[in-house]
Amino acid sequence: MASTIHRNVVAQRGSAKLDRQGANNNSILRTKPRHSHPPGSAAPRRSSPSHGGDAVPGRVRVAVRLRPQNAEEMMADADFADCVELLPELKRLKLRRNNWDSDTYEFDEVLTEFASQKRVYEVVAKPVVESVLDGYNGTVMAYGQTGTGKTFTLGQLGEEDTSSRGIMVRAMEDILSDLSPETDSVTVSYLQLYMETVQDLLNPANDNIPIVEDPRSGDVSLPGATHVDIRDQQTFLELLRLGEAHRIAANTRMNTESSRSHALLTVHVRRSVVESADNVLTENFDASHLTKPSKPLIRKSKLVVIDLAGSERIHKSGSEGHMLEEAKSINLSLSALGKCINALAENSAHVPFRDSKLTRLLRDSFGGTARTSLIVTIGPSPQHRGETSSTILFGQRAMKVENMLKIKEEFDYKSLSRKLEVQLDKLIAENERQRKAFEDEVERINLEAQCRIAEVEKNFAEALERERLKCQMEYMESVKQLEQKLMTSQERQGCNGFVNGCGEGVATSSADEVAEVKKLLEIEKGKRKAIEEELKSLKIQLGKYGQVEAGGDADMIKLRKILEDDASQKKKLEEEIIILRSQLLQLNFEADQMRRCLESGSSGNAFPAMDTSLSQSRHSQPKDTRNDQKASVATLFEQVGLHKILSLLESDDANVRVHAVKVVANLAAEETNQKSIVEAGGLTSLLMLLRRYEDETVRRVAAGAIANLAMNEANQELIMSEGGITLLSMAASDAEEPQTLRMVAGAIANLCGNDKILMKLRSQGGIKALLGIVRCGHPDVLSQIARGIANFAKCESRASNQGIKSGKSFLIDDGALPWIVQNANNESAPIRRHIELALCHLAQHEVNAKDMISGGALWELVRISRDCNREDIRSLARRTLSSIPQFKSELRRLRIEY
Repeated sequence: MASTIHRNVVAQRGSAKLDRQGANNNSILRTKPRHSHPPGSAAPRRSSPSHGGDAVPGRVRVAVRLRPQNAEEMMADADFADCVELLPELKRLKLRRNNWDSDTYEFDEVLTEFASQKRVYEVVAKPVVESVLDGYNGTVMAYGQTGTGKTFTLGQLGEEDTSSRGIMVRAMEDILSDLSPETDSVTVSYLQLYMETVQDLLNPANDNIPIVEDPRSGDVSLPGATHVDIRDQQTFLELLRLGEAHRIAANTRMNTESSRSHALLTVHVRRSVVESADNVLTENFDASHLTKPSKPLIRKSKLVVIDLAGSERIHKSGSEGHMLEEAKSINLSLSALGKCINALAENSAHVPFRDSKLTRLLRDSFGGTARTSLIVTIGPSPQHRGETSSTILFGQRAMKVENMLKIKEEFDYKSLSRKLEVQLDKLIAENERQRKAFEDEVERINLEAQCRIAEVEKNFAEALERERLKCQMEYMESVKQLEQKLMTSQERQGCNGFVNGCGEGVATSSADEVAEVKKLLEIEKGKRKAIEEELKSLKIQLGKYGQVEAGGDADMIKLRKILEDDASQKKKLEEEIIILRSQLLQLNFEADQMRRCLESGSSGNAFPAMDTSLSQSRHSQPKDTRNDQKASVATLFEQVGLHKILSLLESDDANVRVHAVKVVANLAAEETNQKSIVEAGGLTSLLMLLRRYEDETVRRVAAGAIANLAMNEANQELIMSEGGITLLSMAASDAEEPQTLRMVAGAIANLCGNDKILMKLRSQGGIKALLGIVRCGHPDVLSQIARGIANFAKCESRASNQGIKSGKSFLIDDGALPWIVQNANNESAPIRRHIELALCHLAQHEVNAKDMISGGALWELVRISRDCNREDIRSLARRTLSSIPQFKSELRRLRIEY
């Protein structure tokens, strides 16, 4: 006895010296404890719990688990949303009050209905089991409404499916795997608290076990309970099976196998720990050469797993008779437990543990020295929102309870534990730094690889595009050479007539110019009339001279030469008359358009078929004026002939070519003339003019004529077959004048509306050419680009629905999405309307959803579904947002209502 006292005094003095001098690690050598708290000491209690995990080591940790819907709830709640929404990544739970209001709660862990039994065990019970193996008492308890899965979570045996094993089975597996059969032992007792009576589930005859409390320590024990030694897992499973067979259960409206008692599984762990040799310190705190021999220590701890009976409301469960008395007893014991939890959470001076046998048995678990984990189970049904709310509030209050964790050992490992914690923190920090550096290096390598791959792909695509354009240019050049050979083989025919249609744009005209042209026309008419009269007189003279004898041959030759000169001059005058007539009609047309524009305050356009606003202006003209213009064009067309006009497209005179292409463009604006123009080779001639582009006016008007012809589906395929999209792409890249770009964009936009040529148009660079025209920035040009994108998106959507096309949209692959998003809310109504329609068509297919979300298109779809002034587009946007799962998930994540 004296030697023991002497050793304790020496150890206390040595400990005091260590505290003063600061961690002399060589003074006392002990074996490593599994836990950081020193033996015989308690973790300090704090005034407020922390939701951040282990900030308060002794705080009761609470996890919530949501049960999946059963078949009855699926039928009953089909028209109602679940009252519970889980946010596991934030460890939060939302309980809806109604459709627009909800309460948010935070827990240590939030487990969804898909959480596996293994994950539930690892986050709820495994830390407690590890603490028990370290020498602490531990408690795992399940609380919740009846039928929410408490028994499944804790006591499922998993005989048929090992993945469904509950906490009891998994905890025993970990305990047995960590213990040594030679030096350690495990005993188990299995009890139930039924109507305030403690009964032994392993020995049903022992049905009234008393509860004994130690007056000094306050520890609660059950001396009459049966304890069974456990050596292997199979023995433990047989005990659980026996206990479950004796546990009282009943069939209620809410649960077919409702537990009518609280089940308590107690696992007692006894471990032997060999103490390391310590240096004995003298009174002067100098290390002695004497060494204290090692001495074994005994650690005793227990794990209590409590499966509480489910709380229930009588009118819902339908309990009657004896079952009603059972329900009352269950609810009273749970109510007493709730009062104790409230008192502990509020740091009340008095905690009513003696109100119920359940609270007496749980005295060490709440407010005692045990490490406690609580799992509250809830259901998703809105029918039981009240019970779910009370369960959640019970868990919230339990999180405020703090226990004084204590390990029962005689020796102080405080300094050693501190050192190990410091070393562990350093190792953890170093490990995290190394892992972060490794992840950064891997990310860098991945980025470099991706950049190299992207660069190689880009170079390959550019080389392929250059090769394709080269082949197309060689093909077009060969066609041009063949056409030139064909043209040189034919005899050039003179121009008998020429018609000039309506010119391009609305030029400034005046009454003086019209009068001057009329005056010139009158002069030319007079000259023609004088020449005709002179010709008649010459013919009369020729008749007279015919009777003259051979001696007058010289005069006859002279007269014939005069006639030939007159005929040649007449031919030239006729050509000039035709040109003057064309100019007169052009000036009359432009004057009428200018007068109408001044009256209406709007401007016209060169090609009615390419612009809806011009078409409306055209329809607003007086009927007789339109009829007069059509009659004039038809008259000139009949007088000159289509073949003659097309032949003038190859004239050496640039002025003649300009007038000829204008006539063809205006003729192409009428659908009745398009077939004749194409059959006569007009489309080929226009494409040749577009390829030469030596004159900006010729190129602009030729592009407008092609745009008019491209409104016909049959002509669209012919344009594509003759390389028209390549020529339009070249014109788009070379031109800078807005009107030319508008004509080119309109032609491509018309081609984008044909399903049959969709793939070919894209492969020949039609989409990229359309996007290249964006550089102009003119509203009329952008309107045609938006129309083309809308047409392409519509055809692409139709092809995807029919199964013809799969995969991501070509518009997204060609980089059109950023421009689409940027102009989705453009001030110009035509641009905005087309872009909104294109977005809706793109969003109809799930393969485009990821790119649209990352590119910001989802926000524009939400705006369209709310603010679009067209009901059909607004409805289409709403249907699309509701039908695509990725959009719905992202909107829920961002908490956006649509």
